[in-house]
Amino acid sequence: MGCCYSRIEREETVSRCKSRKRYMKHLVKARQAMSASHTMYLRSLRTTGSALLHFANAETHLHLHHHHRPPPPPVNPSPSPPPPQIPMSPSSDTWTSVTASPALPPPPPPPPPPPAPSSTWDFWDPFVPSSSRSVTEEEWDDGTTVAVTVTGAASTAAPPSVVSGFSKESSSELAMVVSRNSKDLVEIIKELDEYLLKAAEAGSQLSALLEVPSSGFSTQSNNGGKVYNYGWSLSPSSWSWGSNPKLYGGGVVQSNIFNHNIGNFNNNNNNINGSHCSTIERLYAWEKKLFEEVKGVETIKKEHEKKMSILKKLEMKRGDYMKTEKTKKEVEKLESEMMVSSQAIESTSTEIIKLRETELHPQLIDLVKGLMCMWRSMYECHQVQKHIVQQLKYLNAIPSTEPTSELHRQSTLELELQVQQWHMSFCNMVKAQQDYIQSLTGWLRLSLFQFNKNPLSRTGQESKIYSLCEEWHLAIDRIPDKVASEGIKSFLTVIHAIVVQQAEEHKQKKKSEAVFKELEKKVANLRSLESKYGPYSVPESSGGVSRRNPVAEKRLKVEMLRAKAEEEKTKHEKAVSVTRAMTLNNLQMGLPHVFEGMVGFSSVCMHAFESVYNHTKSSGQELDVKRLLQ
Repeated sequence: MGCCYSRIEREETVSRCKSRKRYMKHLVKARQAMSASHTMYLRSLRTTGSALLHFANAETHLHLHHHHRPPPPPVNPSPSPPPPQIPMSPSSDTWTSVTASPALPPPPPPPPPPPAPSSTWDFWDPFVPSSSRSVTEEEWDDGTTVAVTVTGAASTAAPPSVVSGFSKESSSELAMVVSRNSKDLVEIIKELDEYLLKAAEAGSQLSALLEVPSSGFSTQSNNGGKVYNYGWSLSPSSWSWGSNPKLYGGGVVQSNIFNHNIGNFNNNNNNINGSHCSTIERLYAWEKKLFEEVKGVETIKKEHEKKMSILKKLEMKRGDYMKTEKTKKEVEKLESEMMVSSQAIESTSTEIIKLRETELHPQLIDLVKGLMCMWRSMYECHQVQKHIVQQLKYLNAIPSTEPTSELHRQSTLELELQVQQWHMSFCNMVKAQQDYIQSLTGWLRLSLFQFNKNPLSRTGQESKIYSLCEEWHLAIDRIPDKVASEGIKSFLTVIHAIVVQQAEEHKQKKKSEAVFKELEKKVANLRSLESKYGPYSVPESSGGVSRRNPVAEKRLKVEMLRAKAEEEKTKHEKAVSVTRAMTLNNLQMGLPHVFEGMVGFSSVCMHAFESVYNHTKSSGQELDVKRLLQ
């Protein structure tokens, strides 16, 4: 029996249906993966921005603490004969008084900032030569602050064209005020965080199409819009965050300018084209039913062929009449079953075609449009971020000697975790989209075959959905995700280097503290001996042989240990200096690479989906013209 079914499944029609079912099963899973990866990617944008802000606040706090804390009080030396009184507290604030040095002078004033560049945010398209800058772009160089407004009506025939990374035509005003005032690290990262939040918001409309649960995001308001509050939970099942949607002012975007592209994507239809998830799951259910029906028909056909062969032999040999009549009835019954089964197959195929054309096809168009609008808005956000991070090279922070706090170490580990999540979610998102369109295109290539028609005769509607998915598939294959992925990965590498250096600094701090603690014990023992024998007691000789001098011996050991403590303290101070310098240097090197890669990737995605969407609209218009001419 098993061999029989195995032979049946090798039949071309059954094999085709089995492959169709397998592709649709993969599509159901791929849609789930695409929805999940989309959600995780938007989350990672938000959490990375929040982690960056925590990290920058902690780093800047060290500099502020370094520059504003009062200098340590001078240590009054003890009278010259006895050794100095030395406080042995292991805390960093008292280490400076170990050697009984005078008070340190206040730090020198910061150097004047460098001359302002021609434009702090010089908007330009990385894929256009600098010599071809447009008039709009030249306006950025006209004054200290520049406001640029681009207005226009949305085009219905084709998506808006893009100039310098921003829509030339949009449904709302594009207003941006750029300030050239010098900014500190926190201010720069705040701006970066704002546009990471905007980039995440750009994907919210697509989330509705992918049916991401509305409870996927939660927010917490802050106090007066001046302090950012972020809720954190590292458990994947309960990740949440919050940030005040208001901008913090200071010459940054004053309105939600990037929603204009999303506004062009009309998602107010409340799933007028049905639930994409439901459609695919119902298609999978019909495909499973179709497979069983086709396999059943093939089984009946095999049995029918067998009975017909027996009947022919009986009729040729003029066999037993009763046996011949019985075989005839069996053949007629099988033919009747084949007819019923064929009608069931036709009915199932009709349902699949109906779902494919009336629900799936419009949903796919919506998805392409949603992806096009999302990547256009993300491109605009990343373009701004690319210019924001260029301001890092103008930071003139005076090197701080403040050691890394435990809070800062935790914020660095948190940043490493979130950048790692960003990299992973980016790779997963790209792969999920590739798997989705591959499964969909594979299913379409097989499902356009009609059982009761010439497989070469496809309707115009069938050609439209097939053409859409083929264009989509080609577009996904052409998108170069490696540069963006490597950009995020390189940033993860430099953050990990900071984590390692902070750990080394922490290790050296513990080592220095341990030596100072031991020195404190040795000094206490020395004082005890001095109180017993006197600081300058000379042992009496006995028989010409001098006795041991316990005070001198102990003092020598203390001095050796004090030298070691100073050496370990110097090593720790050097480790602190390395950490502070490495932190700023790694941010200056790592962040530009990230957003250069993201600008390039989002630009290619934007143009790729614009091309697919325009192709879909043009093919639809051609079919409408053909109908009119018929």
